[in-house]
Amino acid sequence: MTPGALWVLTSPRLRASVAPPFFPCRTTETPEMKNSDAVWDLVEARREDFIALADRVFDTPETLYAEVASCAAHVEMLEAQGYRVTRAPAGIPTAVIGEAGDGGPVIAILGEYDALPGLSQQPGVAEHRPLVEGGNGHGCGHNLLGSAALSAATAIKDWLAETGIKARVRYYGCPAEEGGAAKTYLVRAGLFDDVDAAITWHPASYTCVDHANSLANTRIDFTFIGRAAHAAGAPELGRSALDAVELMNVGVNYLREHMPDDARIHYAYMDAGGIAPNVVQARATVRQLIRARDLPGLRALVERVRKVAEGAALMTETQVSTQVFSGVSNLLGNRPLEEAMQRALDALGPVAFDAADTAFARAIRTTLSEDDITATFRRLGMEPDYDLPLCDFIAPLDRRSGGGEGSTDVGDVSWAVPTVQARVATCALGTPFHTWQLTAQGKSPMAHKGMLHAAKAMAATARILIEEPATLAAAQEAHRKHLARTPYICPIPDDVHPPVQRAAE
Repeated sequence: MTPGALWVLTSPRLRASVAPPFFPCRTTETPEMKNSDAVWDLVEARREDFIALADRVFDTPETLYAEVASCAAHVEMLEAQGYRVTRAPAGIPTAVIGEAGDGGPVIAILGEYDALPGLSQQPGVAEHRPLVEGGNGHGCGHNLLGSAALSAATAIKDWLAETGIKARVRYYGCPAEEGGAAKTYLVRAGLFDDVDAAITWHPASYTCVDHANSLANTRIDFTFIGRAAHAAGAPELGRSALDAVELMNVGVNYLREHMPDDARIHYAYMDAGGIAPNVVQARATVRQLIRARDLPGLRALVERVRKVAEGAALMTETQVSTQVFSGVSNLLGNRPLEEAMQRALDALGPVAFDAADTAFARAIRTTLSEDDITATFRRLGMEPDYDLPLCDFIAPLDRRSGGGEGSTDVGDVSWAVPTVQARVATCALGTPFHTWQLTAQGKSPMAHKGMLHAAKAMAATARILIEEPATLAAAQEAHRKHLARTPYICPIPDDVHPPVQRAAE
């Protein structure tokens, strides 16, 4: 496989599983392929720097709003590369913005660097082996995500300087994607108001332009206040907040039968009222994570959940109060941007994995179930290939896909500005994210290859938008038409602020 060729699905098995039209493989060079070589080379020129950045962030896994070392590493790189740096945008200490260039359109490239709790894992080992028992780990690949995004931005920065083209590239270092909704706060603060288009990616076990399918969500803490009492001596004097939480959860469980199929509700006990069973619990808090297809559907479902909470309070003679913790919108697709990114990915072809990558991927696959692999191919609308350890194709844009939808605060950026996202293979096909298996692959050569591939795809997409004003204008017009039908309403109330202090405690 050589750069400059257009690689699409060519086997009968895969060809039959994608929606028509199907375009056969061809190798004729196009203008965008030739021009993309410059930004690919600029990514390659700094490959070791950005591999080192990704590994550095991997080695200091930090969770939402506590990404101090990870953010500092990105700030250090931004300053070393000559960006104009804005620290703590929107009052978030672990966020950063770096800008380069002048005049012309503003292209944003979004990065993340937060980890997950409980996913510590020794890298390069195909068995569960935590580095720190119960410690944090990069089980969603955000160490790669931020580094590739900054690599792409830097390639565009250098390309603008070399060519003298008037445009600006802006890197957004975004913390707390995993439940903290930092990008939502950045959008609410107006930090995307002058951006013309936004580009991002996410590590995956396959390579494609991401279909803009995600669920809007909000996380709300329901706190019940009752009355303490001796649970044996005078139980009739108590009003149990814990009973109220449990009744609320039962009510929400019954609600699940009567909500849209693609809606989801999850919960976690934030405060169960203490550890003494002989004391009637006077206070308890449950966090409900409510997801729906879009913002209007989310607002309607939230009101139903609130009524369940009020009913639980009524049944237990307790008082209930609510506090929104975070919220994100569903993703908005943008066909002109998606077509531009597909061109960039087709020109690149699939990630060039080698025999060592394949061997490690096969070792990881021995720890996965057949269902894990099936679920991955289902998301792409393809029949499963249980013998294929690493993705060796670019999935077509017009493919059938289904299942596996989550939520992301990129959704709010997509309401603020035309946005496009890639998925690029960095791990064995079928690897479930938010698992030790993903963490184990986070510093591997195949992860680094996928990361740099993503950087090239994003840089090439940005170059297309800068060089083709008509494509950028079409993306903006599509975005404007959607907002005319459904205006954006931020899912986080104005009086709710990033839980920075809470995270620090």
